[in-house]
Amino acid sequence: MAEFHLDFEKPIVKLDDKIETLRSKSLTGKQDFSGEISQLREERQTLIKEIYSNLTRWQRVQLARHPRRPYSLDYITRMSPDFLELHGDRHFSDDKSLVAGIGTIDGIHITYIGQQKGKNTKENLYRNFGMSKPEGYRKALRIMKMSAKYNRPVVCLLDTPGAYPGLGAEERGQAEAIARNLLEMTVLPVPILIIVIGEGASGGALGVGIGDRLLMLENTWFSVISPEGCASILWRDAGKAEEAAEALKVTASDLKELEICDRIIEEPLGGAHRNKDEVVQSVKNIIVEELQLLSQFTTEELIDIRHKKYEHIGHWQEGS
Repeated sequence: MAEFHLDFEKPIVKLDDKIETLRSKSLTGKQDFSGEISQLREERQTLIKEIYSNLTRWQRVQLARHPRRPYSLDYITRMSPDFLELHGDRHFSDDKSLVAGIGTIDGIHITYIGQQKGKNTKENLYRNFGMSKPEGYRKALRIMKMSAKYNRPVVCLLDTPGAYPGLGAEERGQAEAIARNLLEMTVLPVPILIIVIGEGASGGALGVGIGDRLLMLENTWFSVISPEGCASILWRDAGKAEEAAEALKVTASDLKELEICDRIIEEPLGGAHRNKDEVVQSVKNIIVEELQLLSQFTTEELIDIRHKKYEHIGHWQEGS
């Protein structure tokens, strides 16, 4: 994949170009630029810390969509090299935008559900840009029920711009498929970990996003609607997505403050795409830690705690 940089990363790119130019000149042996290179590298590190410690909500949304970010299969295959993918919903077809299967982490047998985007145009067409159809949600539910039968915990990795809104999906019962998953996941008799690894948009994410613990990577977002969608509805202008992101409070820190997100997973400085092995190892360690905590509860306690978690979200009061 060609190098991709966000607008706010351009000052870093300029320093990288200067460092590379001086390094190339040094290799000729005619001049020694080691001192200048060392100074520029220090400036680069300072600049990176300054930029990434003051990101706006919209900039974090952009980072969550970065095409070089690790996707579900990047995490799953690295954490569980023995991963076996399972296919099909036994009703219509196999939705490639959602991967499901079984694997182990440190001897713990796990069922994975992951929303999968593509790394290039060809892959994105194959994966439908990470937008699941009804058969994707029905496949997920089939595999989750299988995990309950064999008493395996479920780990769901969320990364979608939303459920697929096409005519065929509506004809096959998109809303019913998502609603069925919401119902079934509230009473699934095994631990469920939900991890937002990129975008967590609308019912598309929520369709496989009900669980005991909601974890979010540092530069991810989770909301009832995308900032562009919100801006289009409120102001008839998708260009006001930055304003919408601020109003929606979509980031991990926002949702932690609202007590919706249970835990934030730190990313390498500059985002998960800058050190995939590091972020995968962090997620792996946290999965093991969280599942060990959840294993202390009986099935009845687990479901009761899950219900109370969602009952606690949001407040209402009657008018006078």
